[in-house]
Amino acid sequence: MDAAFVVEWLNLVLRWAHMIVGIAWIGASFYFIWLDNHLHPPLDPADAAKGIGGEVWAVHGGGFYTAKKFTLAPEKLPPELHWFKWEAYTTLITGFFLLCLVYYYGAEVALIDPSVMPLTKVEAIAIGLGFLVLGWLVYDGLCRSAFGEDDALLGGLLIIYCAVSAWALCHLFSGRGAYLHFGAMLGTIMVLNVYFVIIPGQRELVKAKEEGRTPDPKYGLMGRQRSVHNTYFTLPVLFTMISNHYAGLYGHPWNWVLLLLISASGALVRVWFVQRHKGNQNPLVLAAGLVMLAITAIVSLPRPEADIGPPASFAEVQPIFKERCQSCHATKPTQEGFAAPPKGVLLETPEEIRARAAMINQQVWVTRVMPPGNLTHITDAERRLIARWFKGGAQ
Repeated sequence: MDAAFVVEWLNLVLRWAHMIVGIAWIGASFYFIWLDNHLHPPLDPADAAKGIGGEVWAVHGGGFYTAKKFTLAPEKLPPELHWFKWEAYTTLITGFFLLCLVYYYGAEVALIDPSVMPLTKVEAIAIGLGFLVLGWLVYDGLCRSAFGEDDALLGGLLIIYCAVSAWALCHLFSGRGAYLHFGAMLGTIMVLNVYFVIIPGQRELVKAKEEGRTPDPKYGLMGRQRSVHNTYFTLPVLFTMISNHYAGLYGHPWNWVLLLLISASGALVRVWFVQRHKGNQNPLVLAAGLVMLAITAIVSLPRPEADIGPPASFAEVQPIFKERCQSCHATKPTQEGFAAPPKGVLLETPEEIRARAAMINQQVWVTRVMPPGNLTHITDAERRLIARWFKGGAQ
């Protein structure tokens, strides 16, 4: 069986599974944050006497629902408790295998860019894994230190660490690989928050109730802090998951700045939604998030081109497409690891090439993200010649 075919199907299955379990995790997380922020004092005085601190009524799917939250714990635990953890764990597992398949197995295509840093495959994989491990160790260390007692100070330190990480990743990997690893680092932190802090805290709460003692409040405080962080990491992580579609951002010379700006925009928008749940939303927070997004778009505007020379003819650029592009963008690719042309883009006939002229100019000349990792060793002179052909009307 053809290896490229197997890899393509593994990619499909893992990506689909990652999306499914990720939706389940984020959906549950968003719901419980909404739930906590919409609780009202119980309508029935008997409920308050039982230790219920808040409740919320809802209608959905043709039925009425009520959810109640105890101030601490019920007098007697039920025989079965539902734990929300496997959504997070399976998101990490499927995401890690997908990372290994796309960015480590295919490091030469998706992760390494010799023009950024001439890494070997082993070096690139080691650095990528190192960022995932170091990201958690630094984050967890800061949270458990004295800095973690001051949310504002801790938040400032985490922003600095994220900025340093984004800069470093974008100066080590291809833009596409850097963006994905930034998101993978935050996503790993989110899952390990669940595994090492949030779930153990809940287990301690259950254990204390079973043993008839008052639970240590530190577990609840730590769990709440990590849950808040997870909430604000969510939208930046979701952006990095789709960022490979936007070469204008990850292929930009200031790609690390754009990554931080759009991540800050997502975090601010999420802050506004959380405030909105509580009924005290500040429109300036939403405005700040949208302004950040607008600044990202402005910074990513293509720079004015210098004089690249006179227009070139198709006859001059056709050999470049044949030698540098058609090994991947062909009905039957000859480049190892490709079972089909990427994104279904064919560049075999003059008509196919001319129809994609704007896209080709953007990917080859403006952002320079194609060929990925410069697999086919296109030269700057050849890139410029393609730009001159596009400048002349791509005829």
